[in-house]
Amino acid sequence: MAKTNPGNFFEDFHVGQVLEHATPRTITEGDRALYGAIYPTRFAVPSSAAFAASVGLERHPVEELVAFHVAFGKTVPDVSLNAVANLGYAECRFHRPVHPGDTLRTRSEVIGLKQNSNGRSGVVYVRSTATDQDGEVALDWARWVMVHKRDPESPAPETVVPELAPYVAAADLVVPAGLDFTDYDTTAAGEPHRWDDYEVGERIDHVDGVTLTEAEHMMATRLWQNTAKVHFNTEARPDGRRLVYGGHVISLARALSFNGLANAQLVAAINAGAHTAPAFAGDTVYAWSEVLDKAETSAPGVGALRLRLVATKGRDESMTLRGEDGKHAAGVLLDLDYWAFVPR
Repeated sequence: MAKTNPGNFFEDFHVGQVLEHATPRTITEGDRALYGAIYPTRFAVPSSAAFAASVGLERHPVEELVAFHVAFGKTVPDVSLNAVANLGYAECRFHRPVHPGDTLRTRSEVIGLKQNSNGRSGVVYVRSTATDQDGEVALDWARWVMVHKRDPESPAPETVVPELAPYVAAADLVVPAGLDFTDYDTTAAGEPHRWDDYEVGERIDHVDGVTLTEAEHMMATRLWQNTAKVHFNTEARPDGRRLVYGGHVISLARALSFNGLANAQLVAAINAGAHTAPAFAGDTVYAWSEVLDKAETSAPGVGALRLRLVATKGRDESMTLRGEDGKHAAGVLLDLDYWAFVPR
């Protein structure tokens, strides 16, 4: 009996299958420091313990995407070790802030399968839940990933494509306990723009760009213990190139969005997301955002913005999402729909 793990291939999955993922991971201050070293993030709440305390948080949380990447990385050996590419996300909610000292573990359930027409791969849909050391849910999400088949001649499973909500309802957003933006310090945060200053339909060019490097994206992916072969092994793809982890592009775009959305302090939910094109070292990533919706919350001084965050290869000052054919425009790498809490 082999003692090594070759990873699951498409035909190894079945709807209803539950996967308990290995290696619980304790978040440390080192994760916060490395995240800031890899991405140009400057949001005040995760950057400053004093600022976090000033808005009512008892402890200093890490960025929500730190928790997302760690929890996501747990799923890779069982779900996407043999992936062609991660395709998208839906219904992701952050239930509580994550702090250094918290330990996350993840389990997933297979909720859908669809073999591709070429017969060599298929799409696996899973719903994953990350809990902390007390068994409390920190975040949960659905995602779908294209996975190689072990044997192209193996029969296709019955197609099951789950129905996923187009977005998380504003009423279902979880406001962190104690969050209070009444005395919010816009000078310390970096911009004066509040909830009332944004209009639905408004688009914001975040201006700045960052060129991807092999070293940074592989270091980031190792940090999250994401072992997918396509991110490290040049023999894993026919073109001999390492595919940049899609989450790396998400965090980079989120960090770039500070310029224009500095007060979008906390990510409350990821409604939907699609990696629309592959990214590789040498690509220069830019970002722009569109305000999709606004909502009030019951927390003092706290509003919510629903935002579309678009990452592009090369800067697109026209901020074009789709062409006349309805497909994503050339150069679009990421189309992410999320909610963020902002001061009113």
